[in-house]
Amino acid sequence: MVAAITFYIFATILVTSAIMVVFSKNPVHSVLFLILAFFNAAGLFVLLGAEFVAMILVIVYVGAVAVMFLFVVMMLDINFAELRKGLMDYLWIGLLIGFILLFEMVVIVGGWSMTDGIATTITAATPPVNEITNTDAIGRILYTDNIFLFQLAGLILLVAMIGAIVLTHRKREGVKKQNINDQVKRRREDAYEAIDVKPGSGI
Repeated sequence: MVAAITFYIFATILVTSAIMVVFSKNPVHSVLFLILAFFNAAGLFVLLGAEFVAMILVIVYVGAVAVMFLFVVMMLDINFAELRKGLMDYLWIGLLIGFILLFEMVVIVGGWSMTDGIATTITAATPPVNEITNTDAIGRILYTDNIFLFQLAGLILLVAMIGAIVLTHRKREGVKKQNINDQVKRRREDAYEAIDVKPGSGI
């Protein structure tokens, strides 16, 4: 009974904060509601017995991603009124895409059915709770059963990171940049010039 009440409290706050992320007029408030949603999602994971996933959600998303969003929103001088002016121009396209996605979800959920023997498969894939922790189970799934997919995901992220670096460091006219090669080859004689100033003559 207590677990059910706790679940409904966490779920209600999570859904409400997720809605407020979208509908808040102040972007700082949206980020704060996003952090609240992350905390409540972590609480739901704790109720499910996935403490490791809950802590990762709090440490990574709340401690890093959401805080970074908050700093970016607070430090950048963004004119959100200017950004909202073109909302009506793309409103119908957004609604059309939203209805298409909603229709696809309804078709998938409506046509979904459990295959024969799925209950046996799920039970066989779940390790005994008394013999293994969920952290150990996640590690075995990631680094043993799905190691190739895990490495492939790492390669995709590496390619995305390299692409972002290349796009950021493209050559642009009128932008001053450091030349590491010139800095390394710089000699002490090139760094300063000794001037013999006679007394009373000034510079």
